[in-house]
Amino acid sequence: MERIGDAMKRVVKAPAFAARYQELRDEVMENSGVQQFLADHADEVDKDVVDRSLTKLYHYATASHDCGKCSDLDNCVNTLKGFEPKLFLTRGLIDVEYIKCKSKLVDEENRNVSKMIDSLYMPKDVMEARLQNIDMFFDDSRVRIVRVAKDFLNTIDETGKLPERGMYIYGPFGIGKSFILGALANELASRRIRTVAVYVPEFLREMKQSIQDQSLNEKVEFVKKAQVLMLDDIGAETMSAWTRDEVLGTILQYRMAEKLPTFFTSNFSFEELEHHLSYTQRGEKEVVKAARIMERIRMISSPLRLDGENRRGK
Repeated sequence: MERIGDAMKRVVKAPAFAARYQELRDEVMENSGVQQFLADHADEVDKDVVDRSLTKLYHYATASHDCGKCSDLDNCVNTLKGFEPKLFLTRGLIDVEYIKCKSKLVDEENRNVSKMIDSLYMPKDVMEARLQNIDMFFDDSRVRIVRVAKDFLNTIDETGKLPERGMYIYGPFGIGKSFILGALANELASRRIRTVAVYVPEFLREMKQSIQDQSLNEKVEFVKKAQVLMLDDIGAETMSAWTRDEVLGTILQYRMAEKLPTFFTSNFSFEELEHHLSYTQRGEKEVVKAARIMERIRMISSPLRLDGENRRGK
């Protein structure tokens, strides 16, 4: 019986195998990355080292680099998705290590950004909005609001500090007020500023239920202490004296005292919202208490009207 070693030598020396080996070697040696590596290490690498490391070199040469062979991270063709091989020398041989590709780094950055936004009951499409996607040619009010938003961001970039006042964006239903909040939240997140975005009607409904499970204080504390707070659709809720004074009032009082920027969207102007807050579910008229809430809103935000057509109906 022929020994295994002798059999392997015979196979390796076979014409067909030798031709295929040379073909693979030529393919590897034509790779620009391999050529650059060999040029950089010409004093350490000779033909013997190349031949002994050919498997690693082939793996490197056939992989995707700089995401050149991949449409996106999900369709990465490399053995380890999101990682590409890099050549290095170890113990006189060439080996590969794996580094994160561009798509992997972008994906991780996007995930880190998303972690900086806590969204409570906000629509997914709103929280995926970007400032560059806002239709700036729609009307002048949209241009003005985006400019104010960019001024807010520029202040952070230039000073490293948050401005004390946010925006109170009001106007008709369905014209994109919430979309602007979502776009701004993502810009803040990219600057590592944690934002809490809250859909007010649903939040206040949950606060009533939280009395029973004793989580009310914890939830109010979480919202009121956010670096940046966004209260979406204030005025759309059915307001009770308790939710107005003990929940909304507590949150706004804290943010006014701590000079924390707060953003709002509403269908109501300041005057209309004050009228809305004056009446409770029971029909009670409490003008003074409504005025107190409005005083806090005026202290922590600047009113900006947004005009436009209702796009939700299209």
